[in-house]
Amino acid sequence: MNSNPLKIFLVRHGQTAWTVSGQYTGFTDIELSVNGQAEAQNLRQLLSHYTFSYVFCSPLQRAVQTCSIAGLVEHACIRDEFSEWDNGRDEGRTPEQIQMLRPGWNFFRDGPDGGESIDAISQRADRCLTQFRQLEGNVVVFSHAHFCRVLAARWIHLPVWYAQHFVLDTASFGILSYEHEDISRESISFWNSAVLEKRN
Repeated sequence: MNSNPLKIFLVRHGQTAWTVSGQYTGFTDIELSVNGQAEAQNLRQLLSHYTFSYVFCSPLQRAVQTCSIAGLVEHACIRDEFSEWDNGRDEGRTPEQIQMLRPGWNFFRDGPDGGESIDAISQRADRCLTQFRQLEGNVVVFSHAHFCRVLAARWIHLPVWYAQHFVLDTASFGILSYEHEDISRESISFWNSAVLEKRN
């Protein structure tokens, strides 16, 4: 049995003005709101209960700010592959506005207009997960709602479509792991929480 099993903590950044307005935010480099900064302070308290072997972060400032307030940016490897899904021409639009343009549209089935395709985001997530599987211990990733949801779906070998079922609120996190530390049994052991996981 591995004495230091892999656990991947997926952390969504804190609130921004666009999360309040419901606008899709991909590569627009928007900062945290005052409330988002307070949410990140709560994350600092939660994550202080864990020791992380590796810290990864999106380069977008809302993720970097969250990582910094959480007290982990000094140890972070900031990499483009943890950025949010590229929304293309849907950047800044709300779901309601997109539905008016393309009735029946679903983000996780159809993807954004002119942005990163379903296949591309799936492949990006798979590349990240392949890298994680080479690691041991607690790994924390400060990233974004849609990309974290895709990572969760792909971890348990589901297509991107199923990511729609993994809601992830601002400044909340989930944990990808293995059931009974069996690497053939990937699991989601904790999800969408801003409180500590229950430990046995």
